[in-house]
Amino acid sequence: MWDNPRLLNGAAGFLVGITVLACVLVALHWMLRSSLFQLRVVELRTPVQHASRASIEAVLARPAGSNFFAAGLSELRLALEQLPWVRRASVRRVWPDRLEVDIEEHVAFARWGSDALVNPYGERFTGTSNAELPLFVGPPGTEAEVARRYERFAALLQPLGSRLERVVLSPRHAWQLRLANGLQITLGRDAEAAEQRLQRFVDAYGRTLPAGRSGPEAVDLRYPNGFALRARG
Repeated sequence: MWDNPRLLNGAAGFLVGITVLACVLVALHWMLRSSLFQLRVVELRTPVQHASRASIEAVLARPAGSNFFAAGLSELRLALEQLPWVRRASVRRVWPDRLEVDIEEHVAFARWGSDALVNPYGERFTGTSNAELPLFVGPPGTEAEVARRYERFAALLQPLGSRLERVVLSPRHAWQLRLANGLQITLGRDAEAAEQRLQRFVDAYGRTLPAGRSGPEAVDLRYPNGFALRARG
């Protein structure tokens, strides 16, 4: 071995590599623990309207004073996204001693049952709102489908001149609607066919009632070639 230059060069290179790796690990360990790289500022750059500023600041205070390199950005982001009204958070290091945080808040699109809200993406979240919002009711996991159908149903019903205020998807996946004027609409289970039946009803609505009569109290659209009306009173 000692008279083999190739083996000697290989062994020397291996030892040098091990030494360099050890030095890097020692330096990294020192950087992660050294007080010279103390995290001094955690800044929220986004103004918030609905999320609790106090709750956000309590989360942001956790990494303050820790090491700049050791601060857990993923843990901080996940903690922020658990707060009410926070849809998404991003955290980044800014040399030499600060973290910058941006937050995207949920936008309330509708109420979900009695204890939650839904955003325009059909994502359910915890929060309260005093705004006039439609009510969605459905099985867990159907939030996006209900939000998408709401927009289609509302567009079809626009000629009736009354706002769609409630969409219910039953456990058997049957659709029911209610307008602000109190009109109850039963659509049935097939959503695509229900849209066609709803369009047919809207087209016939102005010709169905005699002039001067108030609108119906309820309409059942589950029939293939027509619909049934229940008059008020």
